[in-house]
Amino acid sequence: MIEVDFPLRRVSEASVHEKTIRHGHISTLHIWWARRPLAASRATALAALLPDESGQREELLALVRDIAPWEVVSNGNAPQIEKARERIREAFGGRAPRVLDPFAGGGAIPLEALRLGCETYALDYNPVAVLLNKAVLEYPHKFGQPDSVSNVPLPPRSEEHSQSNLELLEVSAERAESPLLQAVSAWGKWIVEEARKELEQFYPKDPDGSIPVGYLWARTLPCQNPACGAEIPLMRQTWLAKKDNKKIALRLIPNRETRRIDAQIVGADGQPLDFDPEEGTVSRAHVRCPLCGGTIDDKTTRRLFREGKSGQRLMAVVLHHPKRTGKTYRLPTERDLEAYRAAETALEHKRARLREEWGIEPVPDEEIITPCHEVDRPPMYGMPTWGDLFNVRQKLALITFADKVRQAHARMTAARTDPEFAKAVATYLALAVGRLSDRNSALCRVIPQTQAIGFTFTRQALPMLWDYIEMNPVQHASGWQSLIGDSTGNLAHFSSISHTNPLGSAHHASATALPWPDDHFDAVLTDPPYYDNVNYSALSDFFYVWLKRTIGDLYPDLFATPLTPKSEEMVADASKAGGMENAMRRFEQMLTQAFSEIRRVLKPDGVAVIVFAHKTTAAWETVINALLDAGLYMTASWPIHTEMQARLNAQETASLASSIYMVCRKRTTDQTGEFGKVRREIEERIGRRLAQFWDAGIRGADFFMSAIGPAVEVFGKYQRVEKLSGEPVTVAELLEYVRKVVSEFALKRILQSAQLGGLDAPTRFYLLYRWTYNHARVPFDEVRKLAQGIGVELATLWGEGGLVEKQKEYIRLPLPLERARSRNFAGKTGFDTLIDAMHYAVWLWEQNEPKRLKEHLGLTYGDNEVFWQVAQAIAEVLPDGDKEKQLLQGLLYGRKSYQKQGTYQAGLFTS
Repeated sequence: MIEVDFPLRRVSEASVHEKTIRHGHISTLHIWWARRPLAASRATALAALLPDESGQREELLALVRDIAPWEVVSNGNAPQIEKARERIREAFGGRAPRVLDPFAGGGAIPLEALRLGCETYALDYNPVAVLLNKAVLEYPHKFGQPDSVSNVPLPPRSEEHSQSNLELLEVSAERAESPLLQAVSAWGKWIVEEARKELEQFYPKDPDGSIPVGYLWARTLPCQNPACGAEIPLMRQTWLAKKDNKKIALRLIPNRETRRIDAQIVGADGQPLDFDPEEGTVSRAHVRCPLCGGTIDDKTTRRLFREGKSGQRLMAVVLHHPKRTGKTYRLPTERDLEAYRAAETALEHKRARLREEWGIEPVPDEEIITPCHEVDRPPMYGMPTWGDLFNVRQKLALITFADKVRQAHARMTAARTDPEFAKAVATYLALAVGRLSDRNSALCRVIPQTQAIGFTFTRQALPMLWDYIEMNPVQHASGWQSLIGDSTGNLAHFSSISHTNPLGSAHHASATALPWPDDHFDAVLTDPPYYDNVNYSALSDFFYVWLKRTIGDLYPDLFATPLTPKSEEMVADASKAGGMENAMRRFEQMLTQAFSEIRRVLKPDGVAVIVFAHKTTAAWETVINALLDAGLYMTASWPIHTEMQARLNAQETASLASSIYMVCRKRTTDQTGEFGKVRREIEERIGRRLAQFWDAGIRGADFFMSAIGPAVEVFGKYQRVEKLSGEPVTVAELLEYVRKVVSEFALKRILQSAQLGGLDAPTRFYLLYRWTYNHARVPFDEVRKLAQGIGVELATLWGEGGLVEKQKEYIRLPLPLERARSRNFAGKTGFDTLIDAMHYAVWLWEQNEPKRLKEHLGLTYGDNEVFWQVAQAIAEVLPDGDKEKQLLQGLLYGRKSYQKQGTYQAGLFTS
């Protein structure tokens, strides 16, 4: 059915809304980068597996639409899901269809296939991903159902744990339907109680009972001014709390007598701040000494770190009192420093003991693999190993929790528990250790707007932080207890999936060599990697090293190597391939091989749904060529919104809000198409689809990318498309043609007019760029192709005061006021393009020069209706609060007072 129709808007809405969901959602089990929304995964899987029955199409579309919202699946098997399973089984003659995801990653797509009653296979090359999929697909089904385990081992009773045991017995009775959930909850609580006995002394309470929940540290460097030499605390900013009703910050106070930079907490008693906490001591590795004003450049900063000249200083302690709400802040005391020094001693003793017991260095000593831009920042600053990303007390806490997980597994095994059950319980506990490392590293930033502790991975890369926040893992609300709560919430959700479903299974192999016979799967649903978007192996090493120390001996096949395997990873990594050109060629070959494998294992009547979300047409050219070379062709494509607009607006470079879900089948014919005929088919197909996508709210860069699918649906039916000369039409030529068609369609819709013939090309380009990319910087080649599609040569538009600004490999369009700073533009007298005249008018309006503005408009385009239509159109495509939008709105508001009758420039537009 997905080849005919799809409820695009409703599924997009559910996918975006899902970003706000926490409890029970797969994202809270463990981080995985670029995980697909469950709503889109569920809806596309159902639509792909249901046949198109014309008499029941509306009913089936309604079913796809109805299963998308999170509320339908958050509390078990809703009637809509049961109905979806029934319809799928009917479509496959009473059996469960066999479904594969060969790039399973974080498990979203396999989870939804399993939920819909499919026999589900999840494959990944990355051991961490395989482990996650076992936790999502295998263990909840095997051990999460009533009576699936005869002996559920609970932690031992003791006087010290008597209260905890009473709570555990309640949990046991309440959750008897899920032995796995019961055991993970019980052992999770036992672990934190045992860890607290060892660790609590290193996080001493205040005399009034306040508990330290966080410690704010700043890395330090010595001032390089020989006459100063002060220890500079490196802080990007000094906010502690930045809420509407609560503003607290650290003030750095130079003390010239002691040659020290002191600190003071300001704002805690409500007094206003008389300094700017946004101004720290470091920005982009450039350091300023508050004492003498001396500076350290970025290269010297990195060198000093690598030479071991850096240190760290405890700047503030975050406290919470059990009987009060909110957090308080104080400066560190000698007692805090003594506790940290005691942790150093304890760490050395514990490392020596565990090294002997585990047969491996307890603190990860594996080197961070470089060069790799996702993880190369810490090594640049003298942190070459994964263990270097944690301070002494964080290391102590993490190896303690890892040790307690190992002890819990040993106790379960000693109680003659089913070994697989004990392994499953230990797996969820180990994943919690992994998540704890994400929340408690020396790369976690304080979030003053919410007074919260940030994660290590706030994006798909390791940052370099100058100041960081350390949590108290045995007390903090986001510590171990919270993580176990997330795990049990996930288990409750996963276990609620109907136990009559076939088992799901996770497999460790490469997508380029699938371990299944030909014609084996009814459907392949997958989200392959995109060039160098995410370097999964390099990033997941962060977790791999901790998982290896916690449960590596339970999975010897997955944790056989020092770090995650990388030789066969499908990623365009220049460091592996001897340059980016070779890396891209290697990636393209591997992608084609993976698609060929998908075709091989897919049944003759099988369907594949492949997700693609790259923002460049070059990447699209690659993926389309790979599909066609592999013998697959697209039968439909759907641009589903998967990103929240607020997040996209905050980015400086162009990003897509949508992911394109491409529906593919095996090509079974070898016919050749004539491009003239094929082009007419494409125009008809694109016209229908673009109107549908526009009505569904698809805009900007997403709209351009969404048009590629319908064109390839026609193009890909043929083994070869030829020009009249007999030459083949390339995918690059196809995309160039599509861009022209989409540009014309979009301009007509934006301007709400079909009369485009006389509008000059630079103005059309400017309007399309703003509509497509807003104010983002965009790779040069992408902009070149956009300009080329409407007859603009980019090189003619840049220069001082020009419409276009070139920044190395990027292009951006400067604001009108930026252009006006140039004498070339400010002194302009002749205007060949409408957009130049408009920018000049906006500048004059902002300068409050109504006389000059009226004169300018009278001499140019002020009495031409199209001028105002274009101004209105640009204002409408820009987001609220945008400076250019405000300027245009101001100009539009005063339109009548600026117009001069009788100077209409005829012929600007022709019908």
